[in-house]
Amino acid sequence: MKCSNCKTENKETAKNCKKCGTILNVDPIWSPTWKWHAKTLGIIYTVLIFLFFLINWFLKPYLREIPKEVTPWLQKAGEIHK
Repeated sequence: MKCSNCKTENKETAKNCKKCGTILNVDPIWSPTWKWHAKTLGIIYTVLIFLFFLINWFLKPYLREIPKEVTPWLQKAGEIHK
């Protein structure tokens, strides 16, 4: 294991560098838990759903009615040839 400070090679089991004394085994600062993941996903889904309805509300005046002649595949089978 190399020291990040002085680049000296140390034993794998060493806790401190033999040359400069820097701690070699640094614990991670933070690791997310399942509660954090659940909370984050909940927030993301809530924001996405809110944005969907907000954009739908803002774009409502710009939606137009498409004539049935333009989209015959959307009509029922009996109504196409009337």
